[in-house]
Amino acid sequence: MTSTIESAAGPPGDSEMPYLPHRQIITILSGLMMGMFLGALDMTIVTTSIRTIADDLNGLSIQAWVTTSYLITATIMTPIYGKLSDIYGRKPLYLTAITLFLIGSLACSWATSMYQLAAFRAVQGLGAGGLMSLAITIIGDIVPPRERARYQGYIVAVFGTSSVLGPVIGGLFAGMDSFAGVAGWRWVFLVNVPIGIAALFVVARRLNVPHQRQNHRIDWWGAASLATALVPLLLVVEQGREWGWTSNAALICYLVGAVGADAFIRIEAGMGDAALLPLRLFRNSTFSVAIVSGFLVGVAMFGAITLIPQYLQIVQGYTPTQAGLLSLPMMLGIMVGTTITGRGTSATGRYKIFPVIGTALISLGALLFAQVEWNSALWQPMVYMAIIGLGLGGCMQTLVIAVQNAGPRRDMGVSTASATFFRQIGGTLGVAVFLSILFSTLTGNIRQSFAELGVRPGEVNTGGDIMQDSSFLQQLPVEQAKPFLIGFTDSINTVFYLAAGVALLASIVTMFMREIPLPDKVPTTDMS
Repeated sequence: MTSTIESAAGPPGDSEMPYLPHRQIITILSGLMMGMFLGALDMTIVTTSIRTIADDLNGLSIQAWVTTSYLITATIMTPIYGKLSDIYGRKPLYLTAITLFLIGSLACSWATSMYQLAAFRAVQGLGAGGLMSLAITIIGDIVPPRERARYQGYIVAVFGTSSVLGPVIGGLFAGMDSFAGVAGWRWVFLVNVPIGIAALFVVARRLNVPHQRQNHRIDWWGAASLATALVPLLLVVEQGREWGWTSNAALICYLVGAVGADAFIRIEAGMGDAALLPLRLFRNSTFSVAIVSGFLVGVAMFGAITLIPQYLQIVQGYTPTQAGLLSLPMMLGIMVGTTITGRGTSATGRYKIFPVIGTALISLGALLFAQVEWNSALWQPMVYMAIIGLGLGGCMQTLVIAVQNAGPRRDMGVSTASATFFRQIGGTLGVAVFLSILFSTLTGNIRQSFAELGVRPGEVNTGGDIMQDSSFLQQLPVEQAKPFLIGFTDSINTVFYLAAGVALLASIVTMFMREIPLPDKVPTTDMS
């Protein structure tokens, strides 16, 4: 049987590896997209339904740990999957990631307490850490560099679709008392099972890419020190607002994290090529600049994605499901930006201009969003969302391609995982800092809006505390709710000014990236 494949030599020292024809790429991509859809959908669907889940399991006060446990394991596992896939191949690691995610999902659906749910979410995170980064790495394995942006547009489409469907499905299940004899919220996790099984089947049958095993030691000490560095830092990022940023618990986390980070750098320097994150990669200026830019984009991106629904729900009064649908302009912007970027990169082999313009557009969109008022016409935030999305589409995957192209193909897994890892760290930090600023300025802004409107706070019978539960705002007459809505909007505006500054800094940093032109695919050859 004769098959047509395309091959390309990587950087010096790399063995020649095959690229696959379009039809086979699409088949493999279908399995990868289902795997990525699992992780992307889970983030949005759980966020929408968490309050219902917490009420049912009598654990509203500890609901943050359900997110924290998932985030810790997913973040730590990202570089580990990347390194192990370079050694053992992508297929077994991707199948492992999907399997662990499915086991965690089933376990979550059986949880009888919030503590159990947090533990099972940690198991989910063990799989989630490989779903996105390994999928992008596999695309890098089977697609020529100049074509990757075009195919990675499918990944962005998955992200956009899940961002819209997640709140809708989450709201639907959360609103059901039961379905097929099972509590409605438990289907938030059970819905992953058929998708995951289909992804396992397609990947197992179709993902057959030759792999040349690398005989490296496994950097277990590096993994342990990375966990020591990240676990306390992620804990304080997620819990710092409740603990207090200078509390004893926070200070202990800072200290342990610093010790872990120092140990990790020393261990990685000693491990050389076998390191979990080989430090030699950072000596490449293109790699380093792209990593820093990706980190900054993560800060701005996840901050915006978190705060826009807050504005739509708390200020404009929409339900979580409606807010998810109203976020569609951002997703459409991402898809359009990715399509333009993919075609431009494929046609020219150049990519630097796209993240420079993309981050500038994110900055512009955030700056415009900082001008919205509590009673702005709906079209205004929707247009600004589209601008932010257009910018994200121009830089999200392009920076990953820059990282992949900067190093040898034998490091494809660890390079891609590094880009995902630092962007995720940036996103986690961005959400924590932005929410901290939002709530730390909220009381003062509400007090100021009361004074400007000439209303005494005691004259408004709220029946609730906006720092704990904002639902009472929807029950108040507009004139009584107005000071709260103005104050909340002012706090959101402050955060978006900061997001605009971070995105602008990312644009400036990206200008210093040395562009390595992407090689075109070489002529096809027939192999029997």
